[in-house]
Amino acid sequence: MARLTGRRYGGFRAVLGAGAALCAVLAAAGPGTAAGAGAGSMRGAVPAVGTVPAVGTVPVVGTAAGVGTTGRVAGTASGVGSAPAIGAPGPYAFDEGARQVTGAGSSTDAERLAPGRTYRSALARPGKSYYRLELGAQESVYVSATAVPGLGAKVSFRDGIAVSIEDGNGINCSSERTRFGSSESPRPISTWATRRIGPGTYSCKTAGTYYVVVERESEPTSTRDPWELELRVSSEPRVRTLGPTAAPETWNSASPVPMTGDQRTRAGGTSFNSAPGLEPGVWQDGIRAGQTRYYWVPVDWGQQLSARAELGSAPGDGFVPSALVLTLFNPARGPVDQTQSTYDGKQKVAAFDPLPPVRYENRYHVSDDVKGMRFSGRYYLAVHLSEEVAETFGEEPIGLTLRVRVDGNPSGAAAPAYDGEFVPAEEFGVTAQDKEQARQGETDGAGDGTTEARDPATMRALAVGSFGLGTALVLFLVGWTVLARRRAAFGRLSPVRGVDGSGGGGGSGGGSGAGGGRSRGGAGDDVAVGAVSRGRRRRSPRR
Repeated sequence: MARLTGRRYGGFRAVLGAGAALCAVLAAAGPGTAAGAGAGSMRGAVPAVGTVPAVGTVPVVGTAAGVGTTGRVAGTASGVGSAPAIGAPGPYAFDEGARQVTGAGSSTDAERLAPGRTYRSALARPGKSYYRLELGAQESVYVSATAVPGLGAKVSFRDGIAVSIEDGNGINCSSERTRFGSSESPRPISTWATRRIGPGTYSCKTAGTYYVVVERESEPTSTRDPWELELRVSSEPRVRTLGPTAAPETWNSASPVPMTGDQRTRAGGTSFNSAPGLEPGVWQDGIRAGQTRYYWVPVDWGQQLSARAELGSAPGDGFVPSALVLTLFNPARGPVDQTQSTYDGKQKVAAFDPLPPVRYENRYHVSDDVKGMRFSGRYYLAVHLSEEVAETFGEEPIGLTLRVRVDGNPSGAAAPAYDGEFVPAEEFGVTAQDKEQARQGETDGAGDGTTEARDPATMRALAVGSFGLGTALVLFLVGWTVLARRRAAFGRLSPVRGVDGSGGGGGSGGGSGAGGGRSRGGAGDDVAVGAVSRGRRRRSPRR
């Protein structure tokens, strides 16, 4: 193909570069690469970090769940019988779109947090860190805090965090606390604080400035290194018509029959952000000492969730108290319930007591395991295996089985009539899309820290649009190239051509003299557009 010189060549390169950049930007907005046929859309790119060692007989999925400090797993984990993917205990997979903020030592200097966003901070020392909220009077707000000690940190029974929301007069709207407890094993720990409107609240209802206070509590003997911190802010709109103002007194509190059936493999994530979805069934994974594995389950209004974690047997002789810790969080990442089990090398079970069906009015109850079941949406399971297990039973992964049950049909009567939307919307409510994503094992899609739409239909539209635009651009460039070649053909004709078509046969390309003296092939491709092959010195194109 003839080459272009001068401004034409420069313009060609500029358009080609701009087109490539535009296609890259649009493609980046589209869905990720599928992990396999039928895997469904994926909600972000995944930097899989670290080596994935072989795991003996523990069957886990092939999609890697080990994620670096700023990455997250996005995609499916539904492969059955594929290679295990249990890396060494790794750091919490922070939301890669989280904004960095610094906790202030005083409310005066507090940085602002906004609903629908995720923030990354740190708790450098025991004491209080302040952040600021600007709230209206028509929404309830929930702030979840996840503290992450460094790997190998020493923590005690009483170490933990306290989170509260205060108004401008220092009145406490709500506060909650979580501790590492008897396991004394370093891991991500989470709790929340709320500013709730509606019945049962007597303060913090007006619009204005509020403060989030996160306090690190550490014993003098504990590691003094900073703890990393992730903050997630959610808002819930008011309801148009107020229903019952008391939690239901009666519901099915009988212990559910554990799920049975064929086991499917699914690798857990290392955080809320990298957690894969689970539909009801029996799921198998593996877990190393010191690891925390996260999963999410869609639970709709009127439905009742039950879950249990089973730790498989392992060679060794010993006893570890509080070895297996199972925690449930609601869609706002507020703690609902926690249970734990000892371990002596024999199979063990950690199971929640019966939980109530999801209802709006559960919020009026005093018990965490009831009032936490106040939203329809994605409920998170976090499974932690104490690092002490490695001392007696080794560092190899131990088989982990999750039995997840969701009873009841979605009840439209139980759904409140909201006057607005949740922020972020994708973590609240249950749609057919959510159920499919749970079946496919997709992550929660919170990796960019914003409330932008992430539904597969939108992402597919973006992908199709980017592909169509890229195709149109390629066709345009092909047409331009053809036009340039035709112009080059006219430019190459010799002005002194014999009737018989013979002309000077020069040209380093070894062209035949009978062809009008044009140079083809080899070095002849360096002929500039419009150069006459006879009686004129050739010049190299601009590069």
